[in-house]
Amino acid sequence: MPSGTYYGAQTVMLTAPSGATIFYTTDGSTPAASVMNTTKQYNSRSGISITASSIVKALTVKDGKTSKVAEFNYVIGAALPTAFPEPGVYKSGPKVTLTSTSGATIYYTLDGSTPTENSTVYQGPITIVGADKETATIKALAVKAGIPSSPIAELKYTIDASLVVLTDEASIDAVIGEMTLKEKASLVVGAGSGTKVAGAAGGSYELPRLGIPKLIMADGPAGVRINTKQGEDTTFATGFPIATSIAATWNEAMANQVGNAMGNELLEYGVDLYLAPALNIHRNPLGGRNFEYYSEDPLISGKMTAAITNGVQANGVGTTIKHFAANNQETNRMSIDTVVSERALREIYLKGFEIAVEDSQPWSVMSSYNKINGTFASENQDLLSTILRDEWGFQGFVMTDWGGGSNRAQNMIAGNDLIMPGNAAAISAITKAVNDGDLSVEQLDVNVKRILKVVVKSPSFKGIGHSNKPDLAANAVTSRQAATEGMVLLENKAEALPIAAGTNIALFGNAQIETVKGGTGSGDVNVEHTVSIVEGFSDAGYSVYEPLNVSYQEYITELRKKPEYGPVSSFGGLAYPPLPEKVLSADEINSAEASSETGIIVISRISGEGADRKNAEGDFLLTATELDMIDKVSTAYHEQGKKVSVILNIGGPIEMISWKDKVDAILLAWQPGQEAGHAIADVLSGAVNPSGKLPMTFPTSYGVVPSANNFPGNSTEVKYEEDIYVGYRYYNTFGKSSAVAYPFGYGLSYTTFGYRDLKISSDAFDSAAGSVTVTVDVYNNGTVAGKEVVQLYLSAPGANKPVQELKAFQKTALLNAGEHQTLTFTLNSLDLASFDESSHAWVADPGTYAVRIGSSSAGEKLNKYFQLESPMTVKTTNSVLIPVKPLNLLVHPVIADYAQEALTVAP
Repeated sequence: MPSGTYYGAQTVMLTAPSGATIFYTTDGSTPAASVMNTTKQYNSRSGISITASSIVKALTVKDGKTSKVAEFNYVIGAALPTAFPEPGVYKSGPKVTLTSTSGATIYYTLDGSTPTENSTVYQGPITIVGADKETATIKALAVKAGIPSSPIAELKYTIDASLVVLTDEASIDAVIGEMTLKEKASLVVGAGSGTKVAGAAGGSYELPRLGIPKLIMADGPAGVRINTKQGEDTTFATGFPIATSIAATWNEAMANQVGNAMGNELLEYGVDLYLAPALNIHRNPLGGRNFEYYSEDPLISGKMTAAITNGVQANGVGTTIKHFAANNQETNRMSIDTVVSERALREIYLKGFEIAVEDSQPWSVMSSYNKINGTFASENQDLLSTILRDEWGFQGFVMTDWGGGSNRAQNMIAGNDLIMPGNAAAISAITKAVNDGDLSVEQLDVNVKRILKVVVKSPSFKGIGHSNKPDLAANAVTSRQAATEGMVLLENKAEALPIAAGTNIALFGNAQIETVKGGTGSGDVNVEHTVSIVEGFSDAGYSVYEPLNVSYQEYITELRKKPEYGPVSSFGGLAYPPLPEKVLSADEINSAEASSETGIIVISRISGEGADRKNAEGDFLLTATELDMIDKVSTAYHEQGKKVSVILNIGGPIEMISWKDKVDAILLAWQPGQEAGHAIADVLSGAVNPSGKLPMTFPTSYGVVPSANNFPGNSTEVKYEEDIYVGYRYYNTFGKSSAVAYPFGYGLSYTTFGYRDLKISSDAFDSAAGSVTVTVDVYNNGTVAGKEVVQLYLSAPGANKPVQELKAFQKTALLNAGEHQTLTFTLNSLDLASFDESSHAWVADPGTYAVRIGSSSAGEKLNKYFQLESPMTVKTTNSVLIPVKPLNLLVHPVIADYAQEALTVAP
């Protein structure tokens, strides 16, 4: 952008030789060759924003050599007045709002004369009055002292009583016929982050002249992310347990209840579209956003997503399932090329989305930042049209992630209908693409229609008012219930738990006070209060050893005063860096032990959007201080015959082998939302019997993880060479039980369960019937009421297959001691099939299939078998998303013989 006079805020874009870095200043000073003082590094994506007259000076650095300084002088005058709604044809006279540079005075005329500083001063909306087919013209001038006045804006409004406006789905085609090219281009581009709901992530473009409102969108997935003030109203939202915790309930009804509570808050806060749930696979335990996702298994991921989606959408608001697809890391997330086999995509990384679409029809899908086999997801027609729409029958629209994609014409052609958050450059790019013949009007109309079909379902379109007063009390109860159902009892030696309310306890660990409700980033929620663990125990009637708690509080307060531990900006909010664990003296430990009946240690972790976790102390590994605390506290209590429990306030796996045998009980509480302390006390007291099961594997160390050697890849690509062998599929199939600290599906209870009378409807699968039915009786053999998660795994014949795969699951009702429940499962043809790349089809191989009913992926309970006499092609697909780059895939060459071996030991 050359030097000169411009009107309104401008974005300066600079260019430099390939590989060069640009450094610049905007205050007229000479830039340095690095970031310092007023010198900044140029970002080619965002450019340089200038809102006042500025002298921009810039230089480039390449290969250690610095260029001469370039100078650009920009005079910024008052912005050309703009109008909302925009000029055009209206069914009736609109009320027009004018805007310009902040602090400028706008003068206007309605009689066609040129405005001056003697004309009418704009003070509020101008009502356009006129007869049918008449045109009214507003001319406006913006004036601000000390800067050039704006050019004169000429804004024309025509009244046409016959204009078609959006009234319902049937009117969409006619409305599209009324739209100008600019309006169509605007509608497929987001309107930025400014909406009527403060703190909402963004919204779609509003076209009042055609009756098209803005869709308001808010982040998730652990609750509605908006500001805490909406005008005069205080608007806290409920912080629900993280997605991994919801998955650990293995309870679709519970997930649906959470979704319904979220939907209540979305509706009452005026939000149309929830940017959640998220369901990418836990490919690697260090994935930075795994806490926002459900599981390493696509069945759980898909079913939980569908349950949440159906719950939310029952309130008349929509969801956006994300991030589609193969978006399993934060490192280089904007550009990384995910190189993955067709089979792994179909069986692992797409399967959960397929289940969610077919079971719940979300209103929208968000494409991911990454490439898939060489093509950006948001520009991938095979992904967004062929698979998502043609094969799965998706009916909604697709949006980019915020800032995703770059080729706007290809976004539209691929089926990515909405570009978010949106800017003028994207609108111009779409318009230019149509004018240049790179994008057809017919294709653009298709994109517009998909968006409008969702608009007509929205509360904003229907004129449904919002109160800013959702039922926060009831939703807090739901959050607490969900948190307890997802907690996983990992260890409980000699019935160390439950601990009776009223017991004298000592709490160790910073997180007893700074309890983590959820991860950071766009998935965070602005809650009124998070119940800490110490608060929860006190409220439950426990006597908490006060001197130790006071010592922790003083330690935390002092560290938080230091700049390095103060709040930092995080995706429009604030986040606090984790503190180093307090070092305990021998006197503190001994005094606490002498004054309490049991000790409870809290270990916490937090991760968030924008960075992956690390195989390092303080993250996947415990710090030396944490290990020392566990060792010394356990020793002190055990020497006196007392027990020690550990609460894990974490979002994903950590190393546990080095210390888990030193303590008596371990409760995996996850990051359980705003009711954290209350929910944890409910479980530790026995008021709630833990019934959660792991939705992922906890490995013994990071090095044993199948993707450890290729996560997160290099700067340009990541190869999924473990192929379909993710999580338990790898550990089970390759005999790696010694690499597992706690297996997928594992979780203890305060009672015991037994399985009896496993039945299968036929010992031969009838391809014509298309299914077999499995029933099993589940008994509570213990002394207290509890719930059990029953898991159905299927072992299929054929080469290079997992030894078993989860095909169904159910959670029982609350069973009293001695009670039982009969559960029924249905296996259909697709459950038998694996994806065959040679035919691009789901194929079931002939042979013996083993149905395994168990309480985890590692625990065998009961087995039944059936035969498939002939190969069966269950479903054909299109030949798409095939990798071009070579992959050295992990292969298990032995024909799956688990079913045959199991025949000899079957009960």
